[in-house]
Amino acid sequence: MKIALVGNPNSGKTTLFNALTGSNQYVGNWPGVTVEKKTGNYKNDRSIEIIDLPGIYSLSPYSLEEVIARNYILNERPDALINIVDGTNLERNLYLTTQVIDLDIPMVVAINMKDVLEKRGERLDLKNMENDLGVKVIEISASKKENLDTLIDEIKGAQSPKVKKYMSEDIEKAITDVTSSLNSERSSRFLAIKLLERDPKIKIKVDVEKYTKKLEEEYDDEIESIITSARYEFIEKVVNKAYIKKQKLTDTLSDKIDKIVTNRILALPIFIGVMAIVYYISVTTIGTMFTDWTNDVLFGEIIPPAIESFLISINCADWLQSLILNGVVAGLGAVLGFVPQILVLFILLAILEECGYMARIAFIMDRIFRKFGLSGKSFIPMLIGTGCGVPAIMASRTIENERDRRMTIMTTTFIPCSAKLPIIAMIAGAFFGNAWWVATSAYFLGVASIIVSGIILKKTKPFIGEVAPFIMELPAYHIPKVAAVLRSTWERGWSFIKKAGTVIFLSTIIIWFVTNFGFVDGSFRMLEPLEIDYSIGAVICSAISFIFIPLGFGNWQSTLASIMGLVAKENLVATYGIALGFEEVAEAGDEFWNLLPGMMTAVGAYSLLAFNLLCAPCFAAIGAIKREMNNMKWTLFAIGYQCVFAYVIALIINQIGSLIIYGSFNIFTVVAIVMIVVLVYLLFRRPKAYQEALKGKLLWEH
Repeated sequence: MKIALVGNPNSGKTTLFNALTGSNQYVGNWPGVTVEKKTGNYKNDRSIEIIDLPGIYSLSPYSLEEVIARNYILNERPDALINIVDGTNLERNLYLTTQVIDLDIPMVVAINMKDVLEKRGERLDLKNMENDLGVKVIEISASKKENLDTLIDEIKGAQSPKVKKYMSEDIEKAITDVTSSLNSERSSRFLAIKLLERDPKIKIKVDVEKYTKKLEEEYDDEIESIITSARYEFIEKVVNKAYIKKQKLTDTLSDKIDKIVTNRILALPIFIGVMAIVYYISVTTIGTMFTDWTNDVLFGEIIPPAIESFLISINCADWLQSLILNGVVAGLGAVLGFVPQILVLFILLAILEECGYMARIAFIMDRIFRKFGLSGKSFIPMLIGTGCGVPAIMASRTIENERDRRMTIMTTTFIPCSAKLPIIAMIAGAFFGNAWWVATSAYFLGVASIIVSGIILKKTKPFIGEVAPFIMELPAYHIPKVAAVLRSTWERGWSFIKKAGTVIFLSTIIIWFVTNFGFVDGSFRMLEPLEIDYSIGAVICSAISFIFIPLGFGNWQSTLASIMGLVAKENLVATYGIALGFEEVAEAGDEFWNLLPGMMTAVGAYSLLAFNLLCAPCFAAIGAIKREMNNMKWTLFAIGYQCVFAYVIALIINQIGSLIIYGSFNIFTVVAIVMIVVLVYLLFRRPKAYQEALKGKLLWEH
């Protein structure tokens, strides 16, 4: 038996899915697209398969998520549907319910957050709701696992909705007439309504224009608005009859907290403070304690000596010993040693998400982003991007507007992901005494870069237009569930570890080869430690390192590290270690920190950090960009823009910083000043097409 879960975002759908399936779940992609899907078996009956559909607000084709959910229901026809409804936001959630009912598939409506309703002093008349909706209605608490067995028992015997004509007589007559011409079609009422709405995704040749035009003339409105209004009139009646008691004499705790954390003046400073604390704990204090043990003990005193002893005991060849110890173990150790810090970061982010704070941040950032041509929905990929750029790029498909979606894909990876944290730690430790502000400034450099890019790109022809609307339910604040936090942390952490075991494993071998082999006195051979300047990597990167001289790090080691960072950003620190002749290094390269100041200034080091944070992401993320853009020209444009933007910002940081701190002035200082003038011009110019789009936006808001 296949049961699909359908509901609004933040309605508790994923919590319900996890509660029903336990560990009996797996992740894959929807056929033909790269949108992630979760399926699993009910933990008490493996014959029941549960499909977690993307969180959606309607079955109208505005976003890719909505198209996927609708196509799955219409084409795959699950045996039954569980419609999860947030009991604290009934009116908004029931809009989707009315559409799901029209599908004529066996279903049960699960009113979630029963416990929150009780705390509010609210109760629902389930019998009234059942009579009005024509389906079984059950109250549950997904987080507390209340009534879940009852829900499954009901869904096993669920029947198709007893559809009642809940719209006005003339609309229902049009629906009936169109339905009669679809006598062999499944979900005929749903399809009839969609045909009346002129839904471009429904490819059925039926002449319905006469019905549509008649309704539009009668109501003096567009057909989609007419049907939407009819749905909400029905929903209002259902909600008014459903509430037995509604007592809200004073603000709830969530309301009181929101008056502070979403305050127009305080919201942003509070967010900055929260993120500073998150990075301080994960990068500077607790995370570092665990990471130091991992590097100093596990990958310092335990694993390398044990492997070296084993290799010596079996008389392993010198070159193979070097490959295993200096390449594989050193490279993977440098990356895996960083896992504790990453896990601490993921735990803190999961807590912020689970308690409801991150939903508020998306709302706050929408107010800011909208002024710069981006939607608040662009913040969701940014948030995910703190973990990994690949799912962050994939998350952009929730943005309906194609222009805004492409812009988000191009700029999301400016946010420091977990793979970039070793670079931040290396620069902070080697040049700035492990100062906490380095990590925080790196995060906000990414945010600023997204905002600046949004302003600049929105004024160019391919991106001019109104910003996509942003709708999000703000869940009530609640204490995070330990299981949910650990599950989220594990899923993100395991994704990082898998990457380390595949892409990074191969790249460490490449790094080892190009730094350990080269031509000496006309012969190609494995090099001695002091001959690294003759290596393949050193020779090639020395020839092209002049490119980075204006940025303050024009040496072959930094060039090689930046290039290998394109494979996987975690490689940068390990590459430095190998290039500087170290057999093994910690995740942040503590062993060679004292050598770096001799290679570049502190300003040049921050320029190096900025360039590697903002330039094209790792190969895996570039692959995700290609899949999401689905167009090679747009993919190349995105990568080119990221690299050029990173170079310009790093150039400005190094040249202006060197001028202010060291009094250094040269031709590249002039170039940096010109670049600043160009950026200011691009930020403040108002092309004609942009002004027209802005007028339309202001008129709509008015």
